[in-house]
Amino acid sequence: MIAEVLDRYDEVGIIDDAAFARAWVSSRHHGRGLARRALANELRQRGVDAEVADEALEVVDEEAEAAAARALVDRKLRTARGEPDAIFRRLVAMLARKGYPAGIAIRAVKDALAARDAEAAEFADAIDPDALADDTTGL
Repeated sequence: MIAEVLDRYDEVGIIDDAAFARAWVSSRHHGRGLARRALANELRQRGVDAEVADEALEVVDEEAEAAAARALVDRKLRTARGEPDAIFRRLVAMLARKGYPAGIAIRAVKDALAARDAEAAEFADAIDPDALADDTTGL
């Protein structure tokens, strides 16, 4: 009986994993600023097929991730206090928790710090995002 009901729901479009995945990705990427890796993990936890999830995640390309990361950093940077190196570590860690790759996270924070003030810009100039992205063990 349960299988029949689920089959009928599928036929009429009530159960649509692809639509669910697209809506989930859109909502969580734009609303919470989550990166592809975090979104893929959430979809997997909710039982969405990997192929369906990959299709839904196509809208979040590297450019979209970089823009979302920068927006998150800009928002957090407005209230950030402390030395530039501590702010840098906190913001990169925040982006890492949201699933951003190290290179995107480091670049977003570096660029935001460079635009903030002279002291932060001096600190940001000394950061090599490519070298840090390759060796994130020191963060």
